[in-house]
Amino acid sequence: MKPWIMFTKHLEGWDLARIIDGLKRAGVQGADLCVRPGYPVNPENAATELPAAARRFADEGLCIPLVTTPGDFGDAGITYAEPLFAACAEAGVGLVKLGYWYVEEGGYWETVDRCRTRLEGFAKLAERTGVKALVHNHSGATMGLNSSSVMNLVDGFDPDHIGVFADVGHLSIVGEPYPMAFDIVGDYMAAVAFKDLVRTRIPQADGTAPWGIDVWPLGMGYGDFPLVMRLLKERGFAGPISFHCEYSRMPAESIIHQCAIDTRYIQQILDAQA
Repeated sequence: MKPWIMFTKHLEGWDLARIIDGLKRAGVQGADLCVRPGYPVNPENAATELPAAARRFADEGLCIPLVTTPGDFGDAGITYAEPLFAACAEAGVGLVKLGYWYVEEGGYWETVDRCRTRLEGFAKLAERTGVKALVHNHSGATMGLNSSSVMNLVDGFDPDHIGVFADVGHLSIVGEPYPMAFDIVGDYMAAVAFKDLVRTRIPQADGTAPWGIDVWPLGMGYGDFPLVMRLLKERGFAGPISFHCEYSRMPAESIIHQCAIDTRYIQQILDAQA
């Protein structure tokens, strides 16, 4: 169940050398590389910088099996879509996490049809480049918020071209029980995200306290990681596990330290289950 990789979203402002050093200290084997504006590799420079970054990572014994694109990257007609997939192919990056879709005019089922049309475009890019496009299970109002909803989008596509990024944390908030969730997506599950979430009320100045979602260290929230690790082992899952480490209230150096704690926690589970 490796490589274990770390999502680099919260290392914004770090250059590649510092990211590489941080990943080594975090106890992972590579990056879920955030390819967004403001990062060393971004949609505008990916054609040259992503292959170069992959070479630097390889020189340091690290890998980049997955990149995460901007949240609005939901159409293969976007200018940078084809160059980005081509850059991933050149760099040996096999997976691209897409952005998010929300219910549009006409309601849910009409939006499903539009999303599937957009996925047809990504499937063609995937077929040409050998780079798989992933839809992320993300709680809230996204069109792929759990396994059942994401299958409305991807079912029938070739799982070599279109896959699912199963998120343990978001499934714990709005998903099915883990055995059911993983079974629903089946062979479409190409990567897994690890984070631990809790629902919490957030008091406001006007006296209201709407529900929000908070990120806690692995093992402290709603996620059942011993069960998840057993299920992944039983399924023979061999894709990357991305430690999302979305501890946004921490400075980046502390996030590296917390990621190291999270990876040790998962290793402890694996050792106990061996």
